[in-house]
Amino acid sequence: MKKWNGVQKGLIVSLAMATILGLAACGKSETSISDPAKLGGEGTKAPTASASPAAASKKTVYPLTVKDATGKEFTFTKAPEKIASVSPAETEALFAIGLENNIVGVSDFDDYPEAAKSKPKLGSITKPNTEAVIASNADIVFTGVSMKADTVEKLREMKVNIFKVEPKTLDDVIKNIQIYGQITDHQEQADKVVAKMKADIEKVTSAVKDVKQENKKKVYIEFAPGWTVGSGEFMDELIKLSGGVNVATAKSGYYQISEENIIQQDPGVILFASGVVDSKTKKPLEDIIRTRSGWDAIAAVKNKQVVGLDQNTLSRPGPRLTDGLLAMAKAIYPELVK
Repeated sequence: MKKWNGVQKGLIVSLAMATILGLAACGKSETSISDPAKLGGEGTKAPTASASPAAASKKTVYPLTVKDATGKEFTFTKAPEKIASVSPAETEALFAIGLENNIVGVSDFDDYPEAAKSKPKLGSITKPNTEAVIASNADIVFTGVSMKADTVEKLREMKVNIFKVEPKTLDDVIKNIQIYGQITDHQEQADKVVAKMKADIEKVTSAVKDVKQENKKKVYIEFAPGWTVGSGEFMDELIKLSGGVNVATAKSGYYQISEENIIQQDPGVILFASGVVDSKTKKPLEDIIRTRSGWDAIAAVKNKQVVGLDQNTLSRPGPRLTDGLLAMAKAIYPELVK
């Protein structure tokens, strides 16, 4: 099992989450992060690309102009040969579209696929080792939701060509993978990854499409001791796509729960990130959930519907996110999703 240490490998999905994980505790007070997107960079937007009409083919036509989530415009005259990533999700995407031989560095937390572990390490996902990043001599460095926009700008001041993404939805994740395919002239490989992800989504949504609104199961998800996710984040979207109703949507973003409020909501299914251990109590997250005062009255606990999900596929906005969706849907509706 992995201990919860504030910079947990599998569960850091944004700077908001990274901040939360450092503060996470099992207290009963409710503290919200009203706009976690701002912690990852204010005013960010989804990446966009533009090129000549001929680029509609599966061969990238250069020059290619792309805007990242910070609004910075990049012009590629050819496919980058040396690529670095300081985001586990982005690393997974780059490997998935066949760029293993081009990757010259990854973050300290990149552990999938197996080949990523042997790549040179460039430091943390929030503030990488600047000297190591520069020494990698990468043509482009990809970063994700965990890095604040001001950190990105400081790296750019040091002539690091850093491209930031900040996905909030599954569609954002898919678009990012397609953008990576365009930038690197790996569009066909990116299309294959995206096709698989869309097939996963279709499998889930088709399986639960006949569940009537009044029969949808109430779901509570806990990714760190005492912390859940409300509206406006992809974890909430996964619950909805799975045919569930997130009991935490009264607030947006990632926030610390009120234990009494969850009891009142009485979810029929409780999902948690497996492998997480609270650093203070040394208790596994599952034990914390099951032994909370009064939680034995919650339907999910009474009916043994407390289910652990792989923390990486649950939290990383990359190509395996739809694997997480499938696992979530099976946990909520095992009779429908096979």
